[in-house]
Formats: sequence, C-alpha cells, structure tokens
Amino acid sequence: MRVISSSYYNNIYGENSKVNRQLFDVTKQISSGLKIKYAHDDPSVFIDTLRLDDEIATLTQTKNSTQNGYKFSTQTDSTIGSIVEKLEQVKVKLINAANEIHSDTSLQAIAKELRGLQTNLIALGNSSIGGQYLFSGTATSTKPVGANGVYQGNDSDLVSFIGTGLTQKYNLTGAQLFLGEEKVINRTVTTNIAHTNFNQTSSITPESTIHDLMGDDGDAVGELSYFYISGTRTDGTAFKSAIEMDPTETVQDLMNRIALAYDPNQTTPTGDQIGISINSAGQIEIIDKMEGSSKLDFHMVGAVDFSGGAAANVTDIDLLQAGTTDISTIGVNPLFIKEFTKSGFTTPTGTLNTIDGINYDRTNFVKDGASLLSNVPQIVKSDNSIAQPTTKLVDVAGGTTLIGTTLKLQGTNINGVAYDLQINLAAASTVSGTVGGVGITGFNIYDADTARTPANADTMTYQQLLDVVNMAVSGSMPAANSAVAYDAAITTANSRSSATIDYAGRLVVKDKLFTDTQASVSIYDNTSDTYPATDTTTDTGSSLIFNANSALTVRDPKTDFYARLEEMIQSVEQGKYKADGTDGGDPRNIGIQHAIAMIDDLSEHTTRMQTEAGTYSQTLLAASERTDMLILSTTTLRSDVIDTDIAEATLRMQQLQLNYQAMLSSISKVSQLSLVNYL
Repeated sequence: MRVISSSYYNNIYGENSKVNRQLFDVTKQISSGLKIKYAHDDPSVFIDTLRLDDEIATLTQTKNSTQNGYKFSTQTDSTIGSIVEKLEQVKVKLINAANEIHSDTSLQAIAKELRGLQTNLIALGNSSIGGQYLFSGTATSTKPVGANGVYQGNDSDLVSFIGTGLTQKYNLTGAQLFLGEEKVINRTVTTNIAHTNFNQTSSITPESTIHDLMGDDGDAVGELSYFYISGTRTDGTAFKSAIEMDPTETVQDLMNRIALAYDPNQTTPTGDQIGISINSAGQIEIIDKMEGSSKLDFHMVGAVDFSGGAAANVTDIDLLQAGTTDISTIGVNPLFIKEFTKSGFTTPTGTLNTIDGINYDRTNFVKDGASLLSNVPQIVKSDNSIAQPTTKLVDVAGGTTLIGTTLKLQGTNINGVAYDLQINLAAASTVSGTVGGVGITGFNIYDADTARTPANADTMTYQQLLDVVNMAVSGSMPAANSAVAYDAAITTANSRSSATIDYAGRLVVKDKLFTDTQASVSIYDNTSDTYPATDTTTDTGSSLIFNANSALTVRDPKTDFYARLEEMIQSVEQGKYKADGTDGGDPRNIGIQHAIAMIDDLSEHTTRMQTEAGTYSQTLLAASERTDMLILSTTTLRSDVIDTDIAEATLRMQQLQLNYQAMLSSISKVSQLSLVNYL
C-alpha cells in the first residue's frame, strides 16, 4: 500500500494535536489544582463533587446553627446560675428575718434589701444575648418579665439543627423557668388562725381535747361540738362533711375524722391520701400524698351551742350566722363559732355570710383598681394543667356531668347596679335572674357552632362562662332569647369590660371605662350553703370554685416565681412570722417561716432548670464537634475526588513531553527522507 504525503501529514497533525491537548490538560490540572473545570471534562467527577459540596454546605450550616444555639444555651445556663445565687441570698435574708428579735425598723431594712434582690431577679429574668431575650420563648424581642413580675413571653422552643432530620432545643422559656411544674412536690395547705386552749395558756396540740379547742362557758357541762368541712380531694373531687365531736375527744381524733373525709372508702385513716398535723401555732396543716397534684383544698369551721341546744347542728351553714366568734359573750349568745381560716373577703350583696370563717366560696373577687381577680386556679383534674378559654367546665369540675348544677352569679356591674343571676347548667343551658331588682329576659347560652344551638352543660367551655360574666359586669344583657341578641350583647359587653383566664388559671374581670371600678363579682354553686347531716356519708361539694376562703397554699407543684417572691417580701414588710388572719396586713400571707420552705422549692426548681440548660449546652457542643469532624472528613473525600495529585500529574506531564519530543524527532527524520534514500 502506498502512503501518500496527504495521509502522512494528516496523521502527524492528529497525533500532534492529541499530545498538545493532553499536555494542556495536565498543565491546567497542575496550575488549578483541580482535575476538571467543566462538567464535560468528566461528568462522574463533576457529579460527585457537587454532592460533596452540598454535604459540606449542609454541615457548615449545621455547625453555625449549633454554635449559635450553644452560645445561647451557655448564656442561659450562666444566667440561671446567677438567679440561683440571688435566691440563696433571699433565703439568708428570710432566715435572718425569721428570728423574732427584730424591731419593725429592722424588719423594714431587711425588706428593702429583699426588694433590691427582687429587682435584680427581674433584671436577670430579662437577660438577653445579641439583642435576643433568653427567656421569652420564640418571642425573643419581647421582654419576658414585666415590672409587676408577670411573664409576657410564650412557651415555644428555639431549636438548632444538629443533623439531617435532627434538632436540639437550646432555650428555656419563662413558662418553664418562672411558671414551671415540679412533679415531685406535694401540695401543702394551712389554716391561718392560731389556736390556744380555752384558758389561753398554750397552743393546741394533737393531745388537746375538743373542750380545750372550743372553750368553756363555765357551767361544768361539756357540750357537743360540730365541724363543717369543705374541700377538694387528691383526685380533684369536691366534698362536704359534718362531724360531731364529744368534748372529751382529742384534736387528734378530729384530724382522723378529717382524714377520713378525704378518703371516704376507708373506715380508719390510712394516711394514703393526705397527711394532717398541727403546727406550733395550733394551725392545721394538710399535705397531699400525691406528688405533682395541685387540687387539694380545705376549709373548716366549728360550732358549739353552750346552751345545750341544737343551734350548732345544722344542714344550712347560714344558720350559724346567728352565732358569735367572741367567746367572752357566750352568756348573751351561747352559739359560739370557731374560725380556722380568715381571708377578709367581701361577700355578695344580700347574702347572710357575715362571719368570715363560715364563708367558703361565696366571696367576691378581689378588687385592684379596674380589675377583679379570683383566687382559685382552674385546674383540669385529669392532667393538672391550667384551664384555657377552650377548656370544658366539666373537665375542671371533675364530675361525670354538670347537668342539673346551678351557679349563682352575683355582684354589681360597672355602673354600680346590683345583679343576681342564675346560670342553669342543663342540656340546654340558660341564664335567668334580676338586674337592679328587675327580672331579665331569660336567655340561652349559645354554642359557637353554625347552627347556634344552646350549650350543653357538659360541653360548655370557660369562654362561654366568661361571656356571661362579662355581660353581667358590663350591664349588657341580651334583649331577647336569640343567638342574634346574644351575640349583640357580647359585642357591647366587650367594648365596656373583659373577662379572661390569666396565666395561673384565675378569672380576671377588667373594667374598660373606669380606673376604679364599681363592679363586683361572685360565682358559686347554688348548694354551697348546704351540708350533709352530721356523721353521715360525705356529700359532693361545690362543682366549681372560683374564689374561696380556703386554706393557704404553702407548697404547690406549680411554680409562680415572681408572685411567690412578692409574697415572701410582703411577709417581712408586714412582720408576719407565721400565717395569721387576725394580725392585720394581708390575712392570706403565708408568713416568714413558710416563706423559707417556699424559697427552698423555688431554688430546687431553678437549679433543675439550670441542669437542663447545661444538658442542652453539652449536647450542642458535642454536635458542633461532631460536625467539625464530618466537615473535615467530607472535605478530605472531596479533595480525593476533585483535587489534582501534583506528583502524579507532574510525572504524567514529563512522560507526555518525552513522547512529544520523540514524536517530533521521528517526524523530523522521516521528513528528511527522499526517493534517493531508496535507490
């Protein structure tokens, strides 16, 4: 076959271009440090590189997220540590104040120091980092604690991404820190009237007789005493009980009978439900044996008829109003009433309950300027949670049904006009009664459904109850029994006043027209004044309780940080060493001695929160370190895929150069040949 010049030079050009291209590629790899520059250079390398770049970007973002969360949680940990230190200082001040050697001036000096610590604790509660408040939940631009100590943030969590599909919480909300719940705490309540034996020589003890407790009219005849109990058991069921006691029986016998009222299935007290004792002041203290429950409640009043009659043995407790609490007057009025709890609450207009100790839940909400506030949190019996406007009444009442229950709603509206209404809870719930002594047009309480059907008692919510309360307080009653008139009355009422449930589950009514409201509110079960016959089985108590002259709360699983702190400081300012409803000041203040136990609970709760914040920090730190390792590993793998091996590329370039030079040399020699070389 003959090789012509054209074919020869075409082959030379092709090989030359190929080698030049290879030299160019390897030179480019050496200069750029990358195996490819464009996808078409090597699609498989390009795809692997994109995948690894995406992984590195994701890991870098994760690292930034974990580092930011770590900084936030570390600052949270540090701030809570400072709060714990301040609480220890508060405890030291309270212990100092508890020594009953201080003058009023000395106590006020301690109280001022406590006020300074309170200011510091509010400031710590409002700590921030990078312009974000630590304890506001996701509302990081909202100051979490108001000047009045009320939490203003939300209960939502901030989270960091620590891996694909994985997140880690890194904040503690104020709802947890300041309003959290401690499941290991047993609710404890106490009466606030100190009791001595009738000759005033010593405090009542468990060994004291009922005669010692109730007194003597000097006729050497021991009369029977009667004790009327209202309360709420561990399981949330309300009860009433009436107990007859012989004067020779002991206070311990009385306490045993009280314990049985809390555990009606037993014939002898087992101590499984409650623990009951008498403190050094002769006050009754009850502890709920169920940890983490906030339902326990207690109220008791005693009565004895020193004339030997039956005036103290009643089924309508209002009949005891004819008695006296001053034992020195029994010669004139032989019906003596022994109070165990006093709260100083006012009562609805027209009611008979003039003796504070007889009152239980027939009391007015406490007035504060334009606001009216109840004192009994609405607690869902099934899970111990705070009721919300959407919560059903029956879920708080703890019964199987509310049908047949009647709630009395009494007071004065914002214009000073008296109202006396009945909320009739039924299959179709209604409201009736009078305003200013004139009967109103009775109306249904309507559901919010499309059909606007009357509310069933067992599906009725707190919002519907609040609407009725607000209509009464505002003076806006429906003009007719129709959904249209009902809605119009609510609209008008909302422009004049409001009725809500606060963060602690208490009802709050606010006058929008007057800064010093004329309004008053009292809500109670229509059967509140009735009790079972003495020593019969206990009766069901009031289904729903809103404001009560009940025992004072000493310990509770639910935390209200700044409210409890305020109560402690007030106990020092008022010079209350013990809970005392008779020495002036706030009769429901727990006193300095109980405040010390309360500060311990706050400290333990806060310390646990600090531990929780610390675990967040450790988890985020570990996640950050793990992410660093993954970034390094992925970067190394990417380098293996895309980066040029300089030594290998240099050797290859040298080989190509030698090949290229050999090719040029061969071409040069072949090009010098002619026909003469073959002759």
